[in-house]
Amino acid sequence: MPFETDIVSEEEIRREKNKARNLRKTHWWNNKFQTGVCHYCHRQVGREELTMDHVVPLSRGGKSKKGNIVPACKECNNKKKYLLPIEWEEYLQALEKQF
Repeated sequence: MPFETDIVSEEEIRREKNKARNLRKTHWWNNKFQTGVCHYCHRQVGREELTMDHVVPLSRGGKSKKGNIVPACKECNNKKKYLLPIEWEEYLQALEKQF
């Protein structure tokens, strides 16, 4: 394994998910969400196609705070899953090499 990660407890993840739910109700999130643009692919997909994504996933130690939450289209969010930003970049670069 290239690195070891700390095990994040279910309780910690539950706590962070509750924080994320509260952030969804804020003016800050509404402004980010209103544009309808995915943080990752930069496509205009519309509000109804956006989800809240943790840049550093909760399962990898990420927190539900403004600097770690972005709007993402469902497609990017599903592909990214639990990847860290550097792993996501490597994934995108590998895709570019295929085409």
